[in-house]
Amino acid sequence: MEEEFTISIFSEHSIGLLNQVTIIFTRRQINIESITASESAINGIHKLTIVVNTTRGLVEKAARQIEKLVEVLKVYVHTTEEIIYQEIALYKVKTTELMASNKIEEIVRTSTARFLEITPSYVVIEKTGHKHETTELLKKLEPFGILQFVRSGRVAITKQIKEPLTSYLKEQDEANGTK
Repeated sequence: MEEEFTISIFSEHSIGLLNQVTIIFTRRQINIESITASESAINGIHKLTIVVNTTRGLVEKAARQIEKLVEVLKVYVHTTEEIIYQEIALYKVKTTELMASNKIEEIVRTSTARFLEITPSYVVIEKTGHKHETTELLKKLEPFGILQFVRSGRVAITKQIKEPLTSYLKEQDEANGTK
């Protein structure tokens, strides 16, 4: 049975790694729903956060294959219940629509969104939340004419106290006799 998984890949900052990772998913016919790359809490180590909908067996096989890549230090597969996550969405609407009534302002306020920029020709609204929340706001704003819309990939952290990679690296150091 398919479900949503968030995969955290910790690696050295390496050119071409993203391409190698996406090839692994493509070969298994797993579609990537979102992808985000950033620095991690550990100096010199980067984190890729990838969201997929697939079976546990397929995602674990893909994770094992990714972990074999030279630049990859560790891969973790999480269910939605094991992480805290957010996405950010930006919506651009004509300023004339905002000025015509207070409906857009009311929608923004009740959606816990905010006005990011107001110019004479357009307004940019920012919403942080889960995908269903940003999609809901999009549907509410569509009658006013969306000029542009963009949503980021997922950013996620585990509910564990420590970053799992920190514990893994410490274990590796102890196993190799270094500190």
